[in-house]
Amino acid sequence: MKRAILFIIVLYPFLVKGQIKGDLVINWSENTVLSYEAHSYNVPQFDFRYFHFDKVEKAISFRLNIPVTSSIDEKSLLISNVVYENIPDSKLGDLSRSAIPTTITALIRNVNARDLKFANFELLPIIKEGSGYKKIKSFSYSVARGQESSFFKRGFDEISNSVLSSGDWYRFYVEKSGVYRLSKSFLQQLGVDLSDVNPRSIKIYGNGGRMVPHSNAVDYPSDLEENAIQVVGDEDQVFNDQDYILFYAEGVDNWSQENRSHNNLYENKSYYYINVKGNFGKRISPMPNITSNATPIKIFDDYQYHELDLINIGRLGRRWFGEEFSFENQKTFNFEFPNIVASEPINFTIAAVVDAFNSTTFNVKANNTQVGLLNIGAVGGDGTYDGFYRRDDSMSNFSFPSATNVDITIEYQNGGVPSSKGYLDYIVLRAKRNLQGYGKQFRFQYDAASAMTGFGEFQFSNASSIVQVWDITDIYNVSSVKNENQSSFSFKASVGEVRKYIAVDQQDYYTPLRDSRSKVVNQNIKGTIFKNAQGQFQDVDYLIITPAFLNPSAEKLASFHRSYSNLNVKVVNLENIYQEFSSGKQDIGAIRNFVKYVYKNASSEVKRVKYLNLFGDASFDFKDRIPNNTNIVPIYHALLGATEGSNSFCSDDFFVLMDDNEGGSVNGNGLDIAVGRMIVSTVQQADEMVNKVIEYYDQKSYGNWRNNLVFIADDPATDKPGDTDLQYYQNLEADKVFAEKPFFNIKKILIDSYVQETAAGGDRYPKARSEIFESFEKGALVFNYLGHGGEDGLAVERIWEKSDGENLNNRYKYPVFITLTCTYSRFDNPYRKTGGEFTYLNPKGGAIAMLTTVRSIGQGEAQEFNPVLSKYLYSYGSNQYVSIGEALRLAKSEKSTNVVVCIGDPALMLAIPRPNVVLTKVNDVPIDGAIDDLKSLAYVKRSGQVVDENNNVLTNYMGELAVNIFDKNINKTTLRNDFVDALVGFTTAQNGSQVRVLAPTLPFVALGETIFRGNASVSNGQFEFGFVVPRDIRIPVGNGRISFYAKKTGLFENQTGFNSDIKVGGINENAAADNIAPRVKLYMNDESFVSGGITNESPIFLAFLEDENGMNTASGIGHDMVAILDGDENNPYILNDYYETELDDYTKGKLKFPFRNLEKGLHTLTFKGWDVYNNLVTAEIQFIVVGDETLTLTNVLNYPNPFVSYTQFWFTHNRPFEPLDVQVQVMTVTGKIVWTRNQIVNTEGFLSREITWDGKDDFGDKIGKGVYIYKLTVKSNITNKKTEKYEKLVIL
Repeated sequence: MKRAILFIIVLYPFLVKGQIKGDLVINWSENTVLSYEAHSYNVPQFDFRYFHFDKVEKAISFRLNIPVTSSIDEKSLLISNVVYENIPDSKLGDLSRSAIPTTITALIRNVNARDLKFANFELLPIIKEGSGYKKIKSFSYSVARGQESSFFKRGFDEISNSVLSSGDWYRFYVEKSGVYRLSKSFLQQLGVDLSDVNPRSIKIYGNGGRMVPHSNAVDYPSDLEENAIQVVGDEDQVFNDQDYILFYAEGVDNWSQENRSHNNLYENKSYYYINVKGNFGKRISPMPNITSNATPIKIFDDYQYHELDLINIGRLGRRWFGEEFSFENQKTFNFEFPNIVASEPINFTIAAVVDAFNSTTFNVKANNTQVGLLNIGAVGGDGTYDGFYRRDDSMSNFSFPSATNVDITIEYQNGGVPSSKGYLDYIVLRAKRNLQGYGKQFRFQYDAASAMTGFGEFQFSNASSIVQVWDITDIYNVSSVKNENQSSFSFKASVGEVRKYIAVDQQDYYTPLRDSRSKVVNQNIKGTIFKNAQGQFQDVDYLIITPAFLNPSAEKLASFHRSYSNLNVKVVNLENIYQEFSSGKQDIGAIRNFVKYVYKNASSEVKRVKYLNLFGDASFDFKDRIPNNTNIVPIYHALLGATEGSNSFCSDDFFVLMDDNEGGSVNGNGLDIAVGRMIVSTVQQADEMVNKVIEYYDQKSYGNWRNNLVFIADDPATDKPGDTDLQYYQNLEADKVFAEKPFFNIKKILIDSYVQETAAGGDRYPKARSEIFESFEKGALVFNYLGHGGEDGLAVERIWEKSDGENLNNRYKYPVFITLTCTYSRFDNPYRKTGGEFTYLNPKGGAIAMLTTVRSIGQGEAQEFNPVLSKYLYSYGSNQYVSIGEALRLAKSEKSTNVVVCIGDPALMLAIPRPNVVLTKVNDVPIDGAIDDLKSLAYVKRSGQVVDENNNVLTNYMGELAVNIFDKNINKTTLRNDFVDALVGFTTAQNGSQVRVLAPTLPFVALGETIFRGNASVSNGQFEFGFVVPRDIRIPVGNGRISFYAKKTGLFENQTGFNSDIKVGGINENAAADNIAPRVKLYMNDESFVSGGITNESPIFLAFLEDENGMNTASGIGHDMVAILDGDENNPYILNDYYETELDDYTKGKLKFPFRNLEKGLHTLTFKGWDVYNNLVTAEIQFIVVGDETLTLTNVLNYPNPFVSYTQFWFTHNRPFEPLDVQVQVMTVTGKIVWTRNQIVNTEGFLSREITWDGKDDFGDKIGKGVYIYKLTVKSNITNKKTEKYEKLVIL
């Protein structure tokens, strides 16, 4: 079906006299309900490709990325030819009227995404006019070309060595800002050797306690910055006992506007580094001597605050809050303002939030006098605000009469609702103080200086203990003016800006602090990151950033990619990044700046770093305030955390925004590097996930499962009108992928096409759920889910539970799992593991990677992003594929989103087989001739070739071919389980708008039944195979399908192909008679099993079948291969898809079916199977499930026994696929140990026979003939359970 959806006509932008112009038409839809997981909103809508809804502001916008070839002038945007249409207030629904502008509001900005350039355009499409509103139907835009903005780079664009690369370095820290004194004894405590030190060589480096700015345009050092200092007593060029160092240290206590906090969000310590050898250090210089007339300044603006970061209410965003007001509803905070100007009021600001479903109030008192009320509305109470808390900063400014001592009392009035809570964010007091000494150092500034011209004279009184005043506006280049012990003194300075100063009082120097280990190991990331093992320059392809304790695992992954992927991979420890790029402090900006350094200094643009792997889990808590925290590699968090969704997202996109105009906002646009995160938090997890990546490329992972894709869609729902779209769009998506890549076998699980059942927990789709499980275990390259979901699973009907992912056992068949749903993989909340985390972190199953959501995503956004992602993931129109991380990066460049992330290795290449396997003959007749149809009970032979992309036979190709032959496609419909009509298409109304077409059910096409699944040899690129067509094919003749998969013996090479020209149908009138039943042998786990033996809770059922005409897998009515457990014939296990023939022999085959979570105890399994003539065979096997929590041994023996020179130790256990510590001790009948073997044993089944003995003792000497005792001890590495058995052996 042709995709007919709501659209915006974009006439491609064109250049006219240096301008880019275009015309846009917005076709508004009749849709009004916008669905998220927890909420639905009534808002006007248009094509979701360009539609954006802000859940916090309750506003909509039109967004478009316009491809450009050069930069545009962001200030030159013109909107013209606007056509409006009135829209009544009733149609605005949940939109905030206050967010609707009165004039056209649009902006445009430059966006670079590696080698792609865009002009990111945004328009608010509804405006207010008088008492009414109107929406924009169409408009024109123009924008002029511009120049690239120039920003101060500070060393990011040139390769250099770190200052830490040589010399002896020691580290100390401060917490608050001020003037610090470093005495000789303190330096000696650090470990500094001061003998033979010239004090002029002492140097202090550090970048202060400030956070690294998010925006690349804001200046920040690219290495440790040297700070100007004073060394008191350096005149004699000896650092004596009475000598000391003074310098200004910036603590972690300064206001950050972009973070709305006085506290450093990532670190409680501001580190500085000292070196005492080498060149002379930077010193504090004198302030300029100004002799001109100046305006007297005798007062300054003091700023005091109180802010604690104690709780993150929604466990979202980077904004934390302080004291809680609930049962204890009143708190008092004390402030002191020495030398206050009595005539000037104190200005007071309070920022607070509430978690209350009713309106509540903060009552503010200063010195027991009420100064104001802060009223905050209810969370969700007025229908316009939904979330975890509500804030209202706009009503928070008050003033009150000045006083030296101020007690601020805050009382929370809960409106009579005891469950209501208030939280203080911060309080700020601003007061005017006199420039007078009082025995303490103090920072000061004069805010009015910004409006002045010329010079100002700062005049001090009572200043005899103030020995200096320092200008600390630039913390790295402090300048000073001295006071020669005068009670009154002054200095002059330029005004026109607000400069920051500190009065240095000799009675009040601060003392720094130190960690237990002060010595700093030399390092030089900047100078070595581009050097290879020979010390030569080499561009970096792939960066893995990890904490040191996970480095060995990260290096294992790097080593694999170096050899297998031919990538230059560098593993860099977080701790080292922080040392060079953020002065030792944890900071997400340091990680970004390091990546930027590598990106900017490549030898050419095309050789810039391609992949970034953040190797570690993340958390909303950067400072380990919560138990069991997982802040292994910090992640970018949005400022807001009041609502769960795109406004409170976390994202790794921040780390790959490399351009100078980026970083200030993170919305999925402008990504320059493919980024992913392996969410591991322990060494064991790290090893397991790296092993999964290596296994994904292992030869054991080569198989025809790589030809399979699974698309899953949620069903329509009565309470969410938009849900009718889900199955329609997912069906379109599956058909589109198939049209572009027809070698894939597409399985559609549209859950409304299954029978819905009512259970105690609500409506369920048990058949759809079991098919998802079975599809995982049979194997598929990609699973793609579109629909509702949450942290605990997928769909309201729970078709996928949180724990399902960790219970999968699909080793060597790991898919990429795409889940465009809400919060399925919110990995940044350590309090609660999500379904996505369980699925990814499964060490022997689950997914190899997740392209998934960490927050709620709008349904329309998901529906539109999905096909864009597929376009790049499957490389439409090309056989040159990109990695999963790169596919996501490219998709975000086209359709931005900030809630979809890559969990896994971003450099992972989807294991798509190469072309091409072709069918050349049918029954020895060339395929382009008059070939035979596949008729019921006819023997058919197929021949073919493995060829290259130019259809040349690969004559050196030796390997195996797996083939699936499908009956004709099946026309299906959904079932309307919830009595909701289905969206089936769109039509165009007379006014040009798109109208949705609904019908009771959605028709769709599914792949036909498998009529043959077999294996054949490939020799010199040629193959042939034959089989008998089952009686149960559908008789009408139509196009079937052959799916080929070939793998080359001994090499990492596989090919795929298909043919859909074959005809299936009709009856072979001359078929020979066959009344002989097939033959079957049954086992559990492996062929050593004896009926009645033990298994674990999830054993593997094996059936070996033989029949002269082959087995029937065509799903004829009543003729399925089935397993019936304990006589429950109402719930048989359908096994057709688990059977395949032996190599080059269609008369023999094997069935391998994994059971899951069986009850302990004795079970009886009955197998039924039919051959292609529908002759029945039945067989039965019994087994005892002993459970997985115990370690059980049976059938312990050695073979041969007796023996002469060689024997094997055999035992059966219940821990398959698990490394076991095994010890065999052979001893005499008197108990003397003569031989011991310790060995780790891995078995895919339940039988172990890996340990052998040659009959010699531990010294290599042959022991005597006779009877001996041996003890077998087996221990599980996972559960630490241990068991042992004693047996006898005889040496002849």
